Amino acid sequence: QVQLVESGGGLVQPGGSLRLSCVASGFTLDYYAIGWFRQAPGKEREGVSCIGSSDGTTYYEDSVKGRFTISRDYAKNAMSLEMNSLNTEDTAVYYCAGRSTPIYSSSLYEYEYWGQGTQVTVSS
Repeated sequence: QVQLVESGGGLVQPGGSLRLSCVASGFTLDYYAIGWFRQAPGKEREGVSCIGSSDGTTYYEDSVKGRFTISRDYAKNAMSLEMNSLNTEDTAVYYCAGRSTPIYSSSLYEYEYWGQGTQVTVSS
């Protein structure tokens, strides 16, 4: 059974940090492009950060550049998203996703596999 399971969400104060993790089972992420997406209340799901598998090229949405870092853990068949300097606009449900090609895409429609989502709330 193909599955992606996120963890690490929670409540954090503005300026704080969180690390999201996503573990894959039923398939190997090695040859998959992977990404993190988020959906805030009343808004469409948007791409936050993606990484290819062939050359490790990355994408970051403009508002998270310099604050978020995407990475892979090949040994654990997992991915993570390190989030620093969080602000209230980062509040959303965060989803990890996998795309069965080596090249990343920032479009959610290009990803076949999705996690269930983890809530991140930034509030004082």
